Amino acid sequence: MKIGWNKVTGERARLVSWRNQYDPSPGTFSVEMDSNDSSQYIFLWNNSRPYLTDGKYDPSTGAFSGIPEMTPIRNSIYAFQYVDNNEEAYFMVTVKNDNILFRLTIDVSGQAKSTVWVADRNKWMLFFLQPKDKCVVYSMCGSFSRCTENAIPSCSCLQGFHEQSPSNRISGNYAEGCTRNVGLHCHSNSSAPKARKDKFYVMNNVRLPDWSRTVPAENIVNLQDNLDGSGDTIFIRLAASELPNSKTKKWRVVSIIIGGFILLVCGVITCICFLRKRTMKAIIPIAVDGHLTTLKYSDLQLITKSFSEKLGSGSFGSVFKGALPDKTVVAVKKLEGFRQGEKQVRAEMSTIRTIHHINLVRLLGFCSHGAQRLLVCEHMQDGSLDRHLFVNNAGALSWSRRYQIAIGISKGLPYLHERCRDCIIHCDIKPDNILLDASFVPKVADFGLAKLLGRDFSRVLTSMRGTIGYLAPKWISGMAITSKADVFSYGMLLFEIISQRRNAEQGEQGANMFFPVLAAKKLLEDDVQTLLDPESVDVIDLEELGRACKVTCWCVQDEESSRPSMGEIVQILEGFVDVSIPPVPRYLHVLAERANHVEISINE
Repeated sequence: MKIGWNKVTGERARLVSWRNQYDPSPGTFSVEMDSNDSSQYIFLWNNSRPYLTDGKYDPSTGAFSGIPEMTPIRNSIYAFQYVDNNEEAYFMVTVKNDNILFRLTIDVSGQAKSTVWVADRNKWMLFFLQPKDKCVVYSMCGSFSRCTENAIPSCSCLQGFHEQSPSNRISGNYAEGCTRNVGLHCHSNSSAPKARKDKFYVMNNVRLPDWSRTVPAENIVNLQDNLDGSGDTIFIRLAASELPNSKTKKWRVVSIIIGGFILLVCGVITCICFLRKRTMKAIIPIAVDGHLTTLKYSDLQLITKSFSEKLGSGSFGSVFKGALPDKTVVAVKKLEGFRQGEKQVRAEMSTIRTIHHINLVRLLGFCSHGAQRLLVCEHMQDGSLDRHLFVNNAGALSWSRRYQIAIGISKGLPYLHERCRDCIIHCDIKPDNILLDASFVPKVADFGLAKLLGRDFSRVLTSMRGTIGYLAPKWISGMAITSKADVFSYGMLLFEIISQRRNAEQGEQGANMFFPVLAAKKLLEDDVQTLLDPESVDVIDLEELGRACKVTCWCVQDEESSRPSMGEIVQILEGFVDVSIPPVPRYLHVLAERANHVEISINE
């Protein structure tokens, strides 16, 4: 495009603003080549009054002196050319890269804007603006209005005036300005004293542009706020009704004093009530930046109603329901048999507090009260997995849901094993320690507590709690354990998820009913479909069933090195990695014998 003028015809090409942001008809402002000095642009209001030039064009830099930011940008984006001959004079912009969209417009605010389309952000990005200050634009705010830089909106009517065209102002056009609310009485024939009819409103820290001093006083244009506290004071004549009288001011002052006193009294009463009821409300701080929230025992007593609602007994103690002041339901666990020192426990708890995973129950706080240790955790609405898994009614979990629960559990454990600062071994994976939220998303609970409590306590726990069916052989023999101990426990848990019956209970019905051995045998025979209950109406994906049976048998292999990691298990269950049929582990044979099973021949 060319912006300039034809010396032969006298025709000028110029940029003209829209009437407002939504109306493309010609507006108030324009940019054209200066007829007095064709090496620069000139900005005009109403095609008559100039209010800015962009400085002379410098061929050596390819930019205007008033727009220095053009210099570093033009080399990569556009080329600027100035032509002056006997027939015409014009400026022309040429975009160098065909993939770049370049736009130059004059806005309804009277400012020239140059923008480039950025595809990654899907928007036009501004890279220069003239003039930078809106308030420099002549009559941008219209008459009887003031302009304030960096305000939204920039224009506002003076005291005693209102918008002349509200619809245009909403669309971004303020040029029509404001008009008086009440006409002046200075020419009235009434005999009443003029002082009661017209008064002067005082405005401090304002500035009038130099050229505006020639404008008649009855049509103030481009009044500007000086936010730095400097500037002049002007007096604007208004009808007396637009200004409060002294009596009104006095009553206003009295009202403010009375209102303030009432607020003060109410504030004091509120504080007293708060202090009196402080023992009735627990204020639980929120942990930030990985630091553990330390809670008072009295607060935990309050939010649990003195530990009156017991949710159950976990591997490491009893769990009680509680509610924070914001109605958030939490689970408070009293740890039993705790032997470590408080300093060591607090350090380890702080590590666990930083763990965030959708399949791990979140630890919210910790309390040390004498010999007692208490944890505050998020509450799971649907309780533990065993409550839903081992039921013989229509409310039993479907195969699809059970399979997704198995995948969810498998995703939480590799986070503990591989992605935490220290490897955290759960040591007690079983249905009782898998909690479900309202959408049946599984979350592993009690993670890290066996590690915190120490191996001595874990040995005692094994004999007392009767969870030997989930523990790896090395763990029982007292040898050092690794994260593969959790892999073994997960395998035994997965047997129960598949069969919906506890492994130990199945041993009471004979050798052929011990599901871990039966599943391993049917897997070798490529006959896993016979594991299904013929009377069940549940729809089971045989491919998923075979995948799950392979995983269980690989998890419970006698040698740790033969067991997959939990990360590999996730990939297998989700179908990304195929796995061969595993051998039947010897340990399943041992479990069968311990449950008084008839010996089953195992192919090695």
